[in-house]
Amino acid sequence: MKVDFGYKTYNNYGAYLKNKYEGKRVFKIIADGGFTCPNRDGSKGFGGCSYCNVDSFTPEVSRKTPSVREQIEKGIERAVKGYKADKFIIYFQPNTNTYAPAHYLKMMYDEALSVCPDDVVGLSVGTRPDCIDAEKVALLESYAGRGLDVDLEMGMESIYNETLQRINRGCTHEELERALCLVENSPLDVCVHTVFGFPWESREMLLRYADEINRFSHIKFVKLHHLYIVEGSIMGVQYKRNPFKLFSLDEYTDFLAEFIPLLRPDIIIQRLFGISDYDLLIAPNWGLKKSGIQSYIDKELERREVVQGSRFAG
Repeated sequence: MKVDFGYKTYNNYGAYLKNKYEGKRVFKIIADGGFTCPNRDGSKGFGGCSYCNVDSFTPEVSRKTPSVREQIEKGIERAVKGYKADKFIIYFQPNTNTYAPAHYLKMMYDEALSVCPDDVVGLSVGTRPDCIDAEKVALLESYAGRGLDVDLEMGMESIYNETLQRINRGCTHEELERALCLVENSPLDVCVHTVFGFPWESREMLLRYADEINRFSHIKFVKLHHLYIVEGSIMGVQYKRNPFKLFSLDEYTDFLAEFIPLLRPDIIIQRLFGISDYDLLIAPNWGLKKSGIQSYIDKELERREVVQGSRFAG
């Protein structure tokens, strides 16, 4: 199969990076800035989003390393030794990484970017749409002005306010729309993150996510995740008490085969699925490592002749 030689039927992030950086191996280095979230600290609520345990998507080494500088130094060392990485994107991932005054954010970002500056090509910041304002956009744009690629990654999660309320998101879809308007003519690369599989959302409801993403022409990247249940989350407790339907790997692949053709062809897909440490994962356990899941999905998409954008109305 062509997949075995790196070919994919969708506009994928790996090929984008390889082309942009002329074949250099670019690796994301995750940094934990010690931020919290407004629906964890009481500003909007407590407990966080019901599916979320921050540790489930933060590498263990980042959780145990105190300083941002040390995290990045060790992350770069691992990336070079383990993956022969040449260039790096500093990725502030856990929690809400614009949830602080702009002067504090600048101090944090500056510290991170001061490590190995000749080989750091980008800054990626994961946040919530209700924690973005004009001052913080201007700060991020200042790094883009230095020649760095700056990704602003915002959690869309669901396009339905009823779902956002049920998962204790503390944020509406209209707030995402307002944040997207703030960066409409910005040099920032905008990424939105979705979660597919909340049990009360039908397949037809999920497919409508594509229409909503497509209508914002400045969305450059997407991360598509399936819902998985982890220890330490509110939904984890709910699932143990009363298990509900989750995607199997076959079912999720079947959904992606229907969803990807609806997605605008210029959008770059950074991820097709989520992943958690197995010691935290409750369900669904697909019985494969990350590379095995990726290979299975890619081969199925090729076998089914799935082409991104082939059903995009334009």
